[in-house]
Amino acid sequence: MQEQDNQKPVVDGDSVHTDAPVATDTAKPDTTTPESTTLTKEAPAEEVAVETADLDKAETNEAATEKAVETVAVDKEPAEKVAVEKTPEPVVEPVAAEPEIERESMEFDVIIVGGGPAGLSAAIRLRQLAIKAGNDEFMVCVVEKGSEFGAHTLSGAVIEPRALNELIPDWKEKGAPLNVPATEDRFYYLNSATRSTKVPDPLIPAPMHNDGNYIVSLGNVVRWLAVQAEELEVMMFPGFPADDILYNDDGSVRGILTGDMGVAANGEAKPSFEPGYELLAKYTIFAEGSRGHLGKRLISRFDLDKDSDPQHYGIGLKELWEVVPEKHEQGVVMHGLGWPLTETGSTGGWWLYFDENNQVSFGLVADLSYHNPYMSPFDEMQRLKTHPVIKNVLEGGKRISYGARALTKGGLNSLPKFTFPGGVLVGDDAGFLNPAKIKGTHTSMKSGMLAAEAIFEALQADRQHDEVIAYTTMYKESWLYKDNYESRNFSPAIHRMGLFMGGAFTFIEHNLLKGKMPFTLHDNLPDYDQLERANHAYQPTYLKPDGKLIFDKLSSVFISNTNHTEDQPTHLKLTDQTVPISINLPLYAEPARLYCPAGVYEVVKDAEGAKFVINAQNCVHCKTCDIKDPSQNITWVTPEGGGGPNYPNM
Repeated sequence: MQEQDNQKPVVDGDSVHTDAPVATDTAKPDTTTPESTTLTKEAPAEEVAVETADLDKAETNEAATEKAVETVAVDKEPAEKVAVEKTPEPVVEPVAAEPEIERESMEFDVIIVGGGPAGLSAAIRLRQLAIKAGNDEFMVCVVEKGSEFGAHTLSGAVIEPRALNELIPDWKEKGAPLNVPATEDRFYYLNSATRSTKVPDPLIPAPMHNDGNYIVSLGNVVRWLAVQAEELEVMMFPGFPADDILYNDDGSVRGILTGDMGVAANGEAKPSFEPGYELLAKYTIFAEGSRGHLGKRLISRFDLDKDSDPQHYGIGLKELWEVVPEKHEQGVVMHGLGWPLTETGSTGGWWLYFDENNQVSFGLVADLSYHNPYMSPFDEMQRLKTHPVIKNVLEGGKRISYGARALTKGGLNSLPKFTFPGGVLVGDDAGFLNPAKIKGTHTSMKSGMLAAEAIFEALQADRQHDEVIAYTTMYKESWLYKDNYESRNFSPAIHRMGLFMGGAFTFIEHNLLKGKMPFTLHDNLPDYDQLERANHAYQPTYLKPDGKLIFDKLSSVFISNTNHTEDQPTHLKLTDQTVPISINLPLYAEPARLYCPAGVYEVVKDAEGAKFVINAQNCVHCKTCDIKDPSQNITWVTPEGGGGPNYPNM
C-alpha cells in the first residue's frame, strides 16, 4: 500500500493549503472546475446568508431572494422545486488511469466490506462454523478502508455485551478491552445555559439503564476483534476501500472492486499508480457502517427500501478528555438533553462516560431531521461545554482527540430489505441500531453473526450468488428483532412529538407497557427535506474558541489525525456544480458549511463572485453531507485507501 503523505488540515485565511480545493463558480454558467484559488476566511453566517453569489445583485429582502432563485430555474419550474426534485444519483465509476487496466482477481467464499463490529463478527462466525465443519479451506476476506482496523471507528461508547457473549464466550480470558463496568446512571434535562434538572432514576426510560454494560473505546474493541479474526485465519486487508460493486450477467452481486492507488486529481496515473483488485466471492456481506456508499447503491438498485419508512440519521460528535483525578468517577454514565439544541428547535442528546485512566468520553448526537439551516452541530457541542453540568467535569482537563460520524437511527420502521442476489447488508449499512438504547454495537454484531450463519448454511448446500432469505428468517426469530421491535416508536415519537411529549410516550411504552405499545408510529419525511428557509430562521450566536474548553473545527480535525494523499480525485461528488450557490445559498444559506463538522465546505467570494469550495483533505468521513444536503446534490465515495481519520482510543 502506498505510504500516505504527512499533511495537516486545510485552513482558511492566508495559511498554506496542502489540498487543491474544488471550487464551483456560478459567475460562469459552465460546470467545469476552476483551478485552485487561495481561500479567505469564511464570512459570518449573517453575511453569507444574504450574499447570494451576486445573483442579479439581489437585495436582502424575500422578494429579491425569490428573483435570484428564478435565474436558475429549469424549464420555468420554481427554483425550490428544482432543489427538492433535482436529485439524480451521480454516476460514480472507479477512477481509471487508462481505458483498460489489467487487474488481478482473487476468489473467496465470502467477502466482507467493512471491518467494524458487524463485519468482523461475521468473519469470526464464518470461520468458527467452517472450522467446526472441518472445512479449513473456507476462505473469508475482510476489506477495510481505514489505515488499520479501528482507525475509522467512533462511538461513545457504552456497549451491551450480549452478542459478544455469544460470539466469543471466553472474551474476558482472551483480554477483550471491556474493563469498566457501568456503575451508575445519571440523566439530566438542561433547562437553560445555567439551569438543569436531574431526572429521578425511576423516571428514566428503561432502555437508558446500563446495568451489566461496559464503558469502552469501541476502536480498541474493534482492534481486538481484528486480532481474533486473524487468529482464525481470516484474510484481512486494511487500507483497501471497496470502490465499486461487480455483478454477474444475471444481475447478482459477484464481488467488489477495490480502489486504484496513485491517481492524480485530473484522473491521470501518477508514477506510483497501482490498479485495484477484483475480489470475487460466492456471497458478499456489506458492513460499511452508516450511509455506506455501496450499500446506498444496492438499496437503490434492488429497491430494498420500497416497503420502509425513509431512513433517519443523527450526527455524533465526540471529544476524548483527560480530566483531573478529583473529578473522575470511573463507571459513571451520564446522559442528557435540552439546551442548547432547544434554542434552534432541534432534537438530540449528549453523554459523558467515565472510562479508565481518568479519561472521559464527551459527545453530542444531533438528529439530522433538524429544521434550522443555521444550526451547526459542532458549535452546539462547543457551547454545550459551557453548561455547569459539563463544564464542572471538563474544566482543567485536556482534550485528547476529536471525531464525528453519522449514525443510522430510523430503527425497525426504516430497515430496508437486507438480502439481494449475491449479498446482504449488516450493521449500520442496514440500520439495526436501537435508538432508544442509543446503542448499535450489540445489534451490529448480532446482525453480522446471523448473516454469517445463513450464508454458511447456503454454501453448505452448494449454493452461491442467490438470495439468502434465511437471514431474514433468522433475524425475525432472534433477540435482535425483539430488541428492534420494542424500540420501533422511539425515533418517530421524538421527531413528531418533540422532547417532552415524545419522552413521555417513550416512558409509557417502555416502563409501563414493556415495549408492547399496540400501534406503530411512522415518520415519512426524509431528513434532507426538513430545512426551513434561511430568511425566516433564527440565527444562534456561537462562541469564539478559547483553546481550553471551546475549540474550532480545524484544530479539532488536526487531533483526529485526518489525512488524505495529496493530489487525488475528490471523494465528495457534486451532481450539479451550480446548485450550492444558485439554490442552496439563497434558500438555505448553504448549510453544508455549518452541518459539516470538519470545515470541508466553504462559501467564499472573490472578484468573480461567490464560490463553493470543497476542502476534501479535512473530511473525517462522517457522511453528513451525503445525508443532509437539501438538494441531495452531494455524494460521498471512498477516497484512496488509508485516507481519513486515524482515531486513537476512540
